[in-house]
Amino acid sequence: MQWFRHTLKDQTSYYVFLAVLFLVGVVFGALMVNALSLEQLQDLSRYLKDFFVTVNQNKQGFADSQAASTFWDSVSLHLKWVGLIWVCGLSVIGLPGILVLNFLKGVLIGFSVGYMVGQYSWKGLLFSLVSVAPHNLLVIPILLVCSVAAMTFSIHMIKTKILATRPSDGMLRPFLSYAGLTAVMMVLLIGSASFETWVTPVMMQWVTPMLTASVTS
Repeated sequence: MQWFRHTLKDQTSYYVFLAVLFLVGVVFGALMVNALSLEQLQDLSRYLKDFFVTVNQNKQGFADSQAASTFWDSVSLHLKWVGLIWVCGLSVIGLPGILVLNFLKGVLIGFSVGYMVGQYSWKGLLFSLVSVAPHNLLVIPILLVCSVAAMTFSIHMIKTKILATRPSDGMLRPFLSYAGLTAVMMVLLIGSASFETWVTPVMMQWVTPMLTASVTS
């Protein structure tokens, strides 16, 4: 427990920095909505209209008919994202890539929520709360943990192998710890994909009737 507290204290600045970077990405993504052309806004509006109608019409069959495909697509996306972070942490030059991936994640979420709120006001916010927020409450902390672990390992390599400011005590133990932590986070992401597949569609079906009425009126 003492080791855990010591490690957490050492990494607090990393968590704060990445969290701020992520929030900046969210704000940037939300502002990007204003940069879309009228044609792009119309295309997105048509796509969402078809999506809302599909969800609303399928009701009980929506989750069952596409569950397997949606689950594996979600698992693949999450694992690829964490895999990229893990690979970036294995190299010194990959350190900026960790920052870019966290910023990009914030941009994607900020753009999604910003567009929904901009187009559908409080109904868009409500839809974002049931479709975007729930599983990301688990995904985002997991990505932060993986990113901090990757930064820590990369900086450890810089200090021991390049700058030689620390005595080199071997890389096997830090690597195994890094790989083990990432593997645990991947398992948790599979759980998040399960929630996204079987629970999120049901929650969306509570809200889509209001949105369908808005886009068809």
